Amino acid sequence: MLCLREPLLDHLVYATSDLEATCRELEIRLGVRASLGGQHPGRGTHNGLISIGPNAYLEIIGPDPLQPETRPVWFGIDQLPAPKLITWAVRINNLEAFVKEILPNANVGAVKSGSRNTPEGTTLSWRLTEPQLVQGAGLIPFLIEWNSRRHPADSAITGPRLVQLRIEHPDPELIGKQLNSLRLEVAIEQGSSPALVAIFEGANDLIELR
Repeated sequence: MLCLREPLLDHLVYATSDLEATCRELEIRLGVRASLGGQHPGRGTHNGLISIGPNAYLEIIGPDPLQPETRPVWFGIDQLPAPKLITWAVRINNLEAFVKEILPNANVGAVKSGSRNTPEGTTLSWRLTEPQLVQGAGLIPFLIEWNSRRHPADSAITGPRLVQLRIEHPDPELIGKQLNSLRLEVAIEQGSSPALVAIFEGANDLIELR
């Protein structure tokens, strides 16, 4: 179950140290080849996109060999031993006002600006709270507000529909309290280690990505 009372699911972030190789692997698993997303100037990364529902997408992100070497690379993806569903984002309107409203109960990090150059030569820009990764997993989502009417899911190839987003953690109650402070309700299960788990509707069976 994924129930967002005010914020809306924007995207899932699947990180890898090799974007091209991971897009090939996901094509086998999900049945579609990710659309080319573009570059994140100054972050040292580029991405591929798969639409997974109305105005929602899976972002596959990896180090960009065409950019100058950047340290640290966003999300520490150059150090990942294997591709991983590393965090997720929810979309809201009027980001700064929302952040002020939920403070001090929710610690979402500072609001910053970001951008990406598309293959068509345009620039997408946004405001976001800096992702907070704990023990290598961003279980608590970051918040994003797009500065343009165009949403990345609109131009991404259509993939399998997301049917569930689940969180696993040794202390589900702790994670539940943090999500409540963001007005989010997400399935949380006891797990030996922190993990995000996405379930997609495949042609013949459900597909799990973590």
